Amino acid sequence: MKFNELDQLRERLDDVNLQLLELVNLRAAIVKQIGQIKNKQGMNRFDPVRERQMLDQLIKFNNGPFENSTIEHIFKEIFKAGLELIEDDDRKELLVSRKRKPENTVIDINGELIGEGKVHFVMGPCAVETYEQVKEVAQAVKSKGIKLFRGGAFKPRTSPYDFQGLGIEGLQILRQVANEFDLAVVSEIVNPAHIEEALEYVDVIQIGARNMQNFELLKAAGEVNKPVLLKRGLSATISEFINAAEYIISRGNGNIILCERGIRTYETATRNTLDISAVPILKKETHLPVMVDVTHSTGRRDLLIPTARAAIAIGADGVMAEVHPDPAVALSDSLQQMDIPTFNHFIDEMSNFAATIHSYE
Repeated sequence: MKFNELDQLRERLDDVNLQLLELVNLRAAIVKQIGQIKNKQGMNRFDPVRERQMLDQLIKFNNGPFENSTIEHIFKEIFKAGLELIEDDDRKELLVSRKRKPENTVIDINGELIGEGKVHFVMGPCAVETYEQVKEVAQAVKSKGIKLFRGGAFKPRTSPYDFQGLGIEGLQILRQVANEFDLAVVSEIVNPAHIEEALEYVDVIQIGARNMQNFELLKAAGEVNKPVLLKRGLSATISEFINAAEYIISRGNGNIILCERGIRTYETATRNTLDISAVPILKKETHLPVMVDVTHSTGRRDLLIPTARAAIAIGADGVMAEVHPDPAVALSDSLQQMDIPTFNHFIDEMSNFAATIHSYE
């Protein structure tokens, strides 16, 4: 008899469990609908006032046997799970997400189609120093059939006493030289106030590692009709990197190139640690093209060729590196820049390697 009574109670408990499951899932469905409405209206997902009201109502109608504190704990966990459900949906629906747009984004930069399957190179000096210096590098870059020309006019540096760049004058030099050799200018902008002025001189706005989470700069870059090359922050997770790109695309500019440039770890053999696995992850999670900066990720000329090979082999859409006529006297990053003969060898090696890789595809 006791066993029958126990079995009956267990059956009732099973029924209650199923009812609770149905109600919890029903609640989750309603929470998702609320989240969608909040998202459309630009409201915060978490509303502490509303949560407090719901908890107070539950405690008011609690007749036991659970203590009020237990009821509050249980429902806080339910509320938390609902909020996480909304956040998961938000992540799935990011504008940069591959789930949102299955096909690759292809970016046209003066005829160079980034993201269409060919490996592209972005080459040029770390910093613009003089017209003559920039012209000499541009001539070498042009001779190798490269069309994307990088150069730093604004240089955020670790030390305030290091060379900070020529600013707008540097952009003017870049534009003048690029026009002479029919090149596209890629240059970093560090201040939202400079973007409008820079549009006259640059073809691609670069947002550097130290500014990856400069949200006002990201928003400003998202409001103009220029491609953006966004570098991963020194200590940024891939999720943070993707969300930085989302800031740009959410303002209307979908022409974004992601650039892995190494992250800061305990290792000191290289300037940074090249996270080569970030390339396939970013290409799987987003529809944006992905490049690799082998100069800043290693800080070593002797590692540029093997790391560039790794980038191409793993599927990067492009490789970025720095070139200077005489690196020994460069005003910034002298140890990591290639001289022109080294650059010529580098491009020859990369072109042959890329052709070999594609022959196996």
